[in-house]
Order: sequence, then structure tokens, then C-alpha cells
Amino acid sequence: MKQLLPIFFLLTIAVADTKTTIECNKIFEERKEELIAEIEKIDEQTQAFEALQAATKALLDKKEHMLADKEHDINATMMQIKEKEQNIKKMLEENKKLLEAIKKAKDDKVSESYLKMKDSAAAAIMENLPEHKAALILFNLSSKKISKIMAKMDPKKASKITELLVKGPPFKKQEDKKSP
Repeated sequence: MKQLLPIFFLLTIAVADTKTTIECNKIFEERKEELIAEIEKIDEQTQAFEALQAATKALLDKKEHMLADKEHDINATMMQIKEKEQNIKKMLEENKKLLEAIKKAKDDKVSESYLKMKDSAAAAIMENLPEHKAALILFNLSSKKISKIMAKMDPKKASKITELLVKGPPFKKQEDKKSP
């Protein structure tokens, strides 16, 4: 029996060890299922996160593309505006030149008319014109013709026109000079 006792003891330990091993295996199996469930949850969350990340990236890419398109449109519009602005400036300069040419032609025509007119008739007309207009007409005439016309005019009117002629062009109404 003495020999059986150690064997019995070993068997008891082996059975207890087997029981403990079986219980541990059972615990590990249960824990394994919990861990697998957790891993599946994590995988689902990872997939959801990756899907969200992909959707966000796609949205950002779309918005960047739209922004680039709008920027391109704005740049194209700015170029059109600059071209139109240059065209307008060019047209404005041309119009100014045309206006000056027309004004010069008109002044020349008027001056030519007064050159051909008798001095007394020209003086009578000048006396009835506003002083700034009379000065403008006389300014375009020769000094000899101016002196002949002014000699036939009322001295007060002639002196006022002379003052304007001394100041030189542009000849403006007295009211125009007073206003700011």
C-alpha cells in the first residue's frame, strides 16, 4: 500500500490537474469567443472608420475640384474684364482725339467765318456773346483782326474780353470759376 499511496497521490494530482486543465480550457474557450466578438466589433468599427475616411476624402476632393473650377472661372472673368477695360480706355482715348479734332474744326470754321466778316459786324456779334465765348473766338483769330474787331466794340465789353484773353484758355464763365 505504501507503493500505492504515491501512485494514488500522483493520480489524484493528475486527475486534479486534468480537471484544472479542463476548467482552464473551458474558461479559455469562453474567453476566446468573447475576444473573437471584440475583434469582430473592432473590425466593423475599423471598416466604418475607413469608409467614413474615404467618404470624407472624396468630399474634400470634390470641393477642391469645385474650388479650382470657380477659381479658373474667376480668373477667366478677370481677364475678360481687363481686356474690356483696355478696350474702353483705348476707345476713350480715340473719342477724346475725335472730340478735340471736331472742336478744332468747329473753332477753325467759326474763326474763318469771323475772318471773312466785316469788323463792325463781328464786333456787334461779339458784344452780344458771353464774354468767355467771345474770348474763345477772338483767341483763334490773328492779332490784327482782333484789334480791328475790339476797336469797334463797347470799351467795357472789350476790356473784359481782353482780361480773359490775357489769362488764356480755357475760357470759362465767371460762375464756373467761382464754383469749386
